[in-house]
Amino acid sequence: MIRGGLAALAAWAWLCTVTAAATETRVPVAAFATSNAMHSPQLSPDGKHLAVSAELGEGRYALRIYRLSDFSLTATLNLPRFELPTQVRWVSERRLIIAKGRKYGSREAPLPTGEIIATDADGKNQDYIFGYQRSLRLTGLEPGFGAIEGLPAQPNGRFYLRRLSMSTRRSQLYDVDTEKGTARRVADIPVRDLSFTLDDNGVPRYAHGTDDHDNYLLYLADAQGQNWQPVPPERMGGEFVPVSLTPDGRQAYALLSADGGPTMLVKADLDGGNRQVLARDAFASILDIEWTPPPFQPFAAVIGAGTPRTVYLNPDSLEAQFHQALAGSFPGQLVSYINHSSDGDKTLAYVYSDRNPGVWYLFERGERRVTSLLLSREGLQAEQMGERRAIRFKASDGLELAGFLTLPAGVEDPRGLPMVLLPHGGPHGVSDGWTFDTDAQFLASRGYLVLQVNFRGSGGRGYRFEHAGYRHWGTRMQDDLLDGVRWAVGQGFADASRICVYGASFGAYSAMMTAAKAPELFKCAASVSGAYDLKMVLSKGDIGDTRWGRNYLDRVIGSDPDLLRTHSPITLASQIRIPVLLAHGELDERTPFAQAKAMKAALEKAGNAPQWMAVPKEGHGFYSDDNNIAFYQKLEAFLAQHIGAAAP
Repeated sequence: MIRGGLAALAAWAWLCTVTAAATETRVPVAAFATSNAMHSPQLSPDGKHLAVSAELGEGRYALRIYRLSDFSLTATLNLPRFELPTQVRWVSERRLIIAKGRKYGSREAPLPTGEIIATDADGKNQDYIFGYQRSLRLTGLEPGFGAIEGLPAQPNGRFYLRRLSMSTRRSQLYDVDTEKGTARRVADIPVRDLSFTLDDNGVPRYAHGTDDHDNYLLYLADAQGQNWQPVPPERMGGEFVPVSLTPDGRQAYALLSADGGPTMLVKADLDGGNRQVLARDAFASILDIEWTPPPFQPFAAVIGAGTPRTVYLNPDSLEAQFHQALAGSFPGQLVSYINHSSDGDKTLAYVYSDRNPGVWYLFERGERRVTSLLLSREGLQAEQMGERRAIRFKASDGLELAGFLTLPAGVEDPRGLPMVLLPHGGPHGVSDGWTFDTDAQFLASRGYLVLQVNFRGSGGRGYRFEHAGYRHWGTRMQDDLLDGVRWAVGQGFADASRICVYGASFGAYSAMMTAAKAPELFKCAASVSGAYDLKMVLSKGDIGDTRWGRNYLDRVIGSDPDLLRTHSPITLASQIRIPVLLAHGELDERTPFAQAKAMKAALEKAGNAPQWMAVPKEGHGFYSDDNNIAFYQKLEAFLAQHIGAAAP
């Protein structure tokens, strides 16, 4: 939803908080289950236009461009079904480029297709710039997989294209002119899947990525962007991921993980010397970096432990004071910059919290003015949402774990509430965070306390913690979840006689595994789009379609047939003695429908026939709003039947 309305601001008093009257009625299911209308906006360099990714429902997406002076729609670029923008960048005041992706399941992040298209702000001069189809304009450049790697310091219609060759294992970088349709190669390394970091003059200095076995790779070039040399981790102090260079090109800002621990923000010479730690936390990694207007230097880092906090690199700087003043106008929320106009006068920012799904604002510094532009979710008011409270506890083997409790709205001291354990998907590199969580807030709105645990294997604490979950899907990772349930009961937060578990994807696997390992803790279990037979994970589904995917599966679950069998819910079905709800899309490519049918058959054989929801024409999660609403309604009734929600 595009919103108008200007608020006059005096000095640093940014009085721009949006409020809405709370209601006593239960939030409708549809408010949680329907698609996000707008997301991922980008401000044009002159600050006059806004490009917005629009989700139209039923797996359809578009890019819309608005003129900010009157919020009029100047162009719409409709994309094929299930395709959506994954990167949108303005290359001049009137022209922008879009990297396309495809969603193979509504619960999965979109995968880039490697295609890049361009359009003017008025919808004219649309071009297929690069991809697996042959470009009609970039003559001499063979088709391949492309990504937007960066932009020149001053917008001039050009961008830097990272090209992965279809026929050779190489990473290449091109300087592309979107107006003339020309491309000049500026880097070429005989290693696949590397990203590049460039200086302000467009010279590539770093290339980095991982090999097929997930080993980190870092290369450094000379001042001309030539003579690439590998850089060993010990020289850089650990896994050194460059994010930008200083304006003089002599030093780099990077995310550094020493000894596999949480990432910290550092500044160092290009060869790793004179390293300075700018922001760090002993428990959690850097979550985000805030950047100034041009020349785009970091001025703050967001630490992701528990409730995120902003650390200013130089608290006395004008940019830090400006951001602090903005944040002070949104108590209990975070203010994150998206991008700036070239002159630095206008800033597009995202304001969000655990209860606020997010609002995008335009801040105009010269006028001391703020405009609310976009709501990320309509129909959901922060006042009707519950607090997401950060927790920490010790696992049964002594490892400290973190997670979140989502409380029903109005509850400040949870005591003896019915509870739902909500394991996240992934599982590796993924984590539950403090920000708005649709599943958790839906369950809390129905009167449940919701427990989420970042079990070992989750992201956000460095690769040592992530690797601790490898080949422990059915053991230690599930024990972490069960330890969290016992902790919540021991604290008096949860009613031990009214606990269920619900999850999607890997969370669905965990729902079945925890129900089998500790049936005495749960009254019911619900799952959607789950993997229930680990042997089938190796033989069916799209993960194994690539070499990287096959290596990933070997790392995280292995190939021992006995372990795969004993760590599979279908093998343990006789131990699941509680009511079960199974939902699955019949066209799921990540966890094929055969997974759900096998789990259903195993439960029926054990004398525990599940409630069943097979959804035609849907994949890994549901695109259709109607199907999402139907699932939430079924889940709501299922939980209410077995643990009796406390909501009115």
